[in-house]
Amino acid sequence: MTATILVVDDEPDLEALILQKFRRQVREGLVSFMFARDGLEALQSLEAHPHVDLVVSDINMPRMDGLSLLARLQESEDKKSTIIVSAYSDMSNIRTAMNRGAFDFVTKPIDFVDLEATIDKTLRHIEMLRETRRRQAEAERAHASLSRYFSPELAKRLASSVGDGMEVAWRDVAVIFTDITNFTALVETAPPELLGELLNEYVAGMTDVVFAHEGTVAKVIGDAIEVLFNAPSDQPDHATRAVACAAELDAWAEAFRERWKARGVNFGATRIGVHAGPALVGNFGGGRFFDYTAYGDAINTAARLEAANKVLGTRICVSATIANAAENFRGRPVGDLALRGRSEPLRAYEPLSAARFGAPATSQYGEAFARLEAGDGTAMPAFAALVGAHPEDPLANFHLKRLLNGAKGVLMQLE
Repeated sequence: MTATILVVDDEPDLEALILQKFRRQVREGLVSFMFARDGLEALQSLEAHPHVDLVVSDINMPRMDGLSLLARLQESEDKKSTIIVSAYSDMSNIRTAMNRGAFDFVTKPIDFVDLEATIDKTLRHIEMLRETRRRQAEAERAHASLSRYFSPELAKRLASSVGDGMEVAWRDVAVIFTDITNFTALVETAPPELLGELLNEYVAGMTDVVFAHEGTVAKVIGDAIEVLFNAPSDQPDHATRAVACAAELDAWAEAFRERWKARGVNFGATRIGVHAGPALVGNFGGGRFFDYTAYGDAINTAARLEAANKVLGTRICVSATIANAAENFRGRPVGDLALRGRSEPLRAYEPLSAARFGAPATSQYGEAFARLEAGDGTAMPAFAALVGAHPEDPLANFHLKRLLNGAKGVLMQLE
């Protein structure tokens, strides 16, 4: 790439002398020169040719001297690197020029070997600055894009090493999939400005919860959110993180729903499905845009578990894979779900808070479920007694209804 140098000096013979001394560099396309007779002419030339890389300027010139030109150059957004030329006896002005931002200086009479070396050194410095700015701009663009997916600290780390961990690869991940009940009806009836406020607040709040657990927001599609753990960075406790995150998402979404209900808006409950397994993860956006996401059976299964909540009456449904891998998991069994797209049934659980897990009703449910799983005929009265004592328990109601309709065992076919 040819470097363009603007030489500003009122000596009439200097232009021919410089073109003669640098003829080889000009011929080889290493440099090209432009010339101006004073500071005002130099500013006009720079306005017409903003691609100039370097200014070499004398100090003593008519109309506008080199020090005034230097001050104007430092005020501009694109501060041109400047080499000042002056007589050795004018060292006071040279010192002033250096204090005002000149990169270097040469003295008159000009030693062209020294001038060439100073120009080469300055051009290398300019290229280094440009590369630094390019990397910084690239990192800023990457950070802006990554902040959509990752927590602020993780986004910062990834942006500082753009590309690391972004390549497509198989990873074992924990997946959370969320959706809102009756959201389509709300879209069709709510004013656009209300819907925008609702969804913006909802997605922002849910994302904050995910980032607090250092999860990755892989997708936001309308009201649905897909979250990954153990990607892009390794998280050995990803199952535990996913369970904790799901519980906090549920609590936040319920509080959000109650706030808007008090304002007369019927916002649906958030359903959550959680599963773990291998998935193809990485940036699928190519070179044109960034799209960090995941594909595979683990993703689909989490989505199916989210949908299963609608039938079960629960808000969170997690797979046995998650329940078995999470540390100190607390929950109750839902049953073996035959989900669409899976050849084998999947044992599912409903996570519970510590208070609910230790409550007598949970033990009562466990006993009734054990009878159901064993094919014991006393399962129906056991669930009937549980529903009688706790009519607000949707999962107990679900099993009792199944039994009353002639179902047996814990295997359930769900769409």
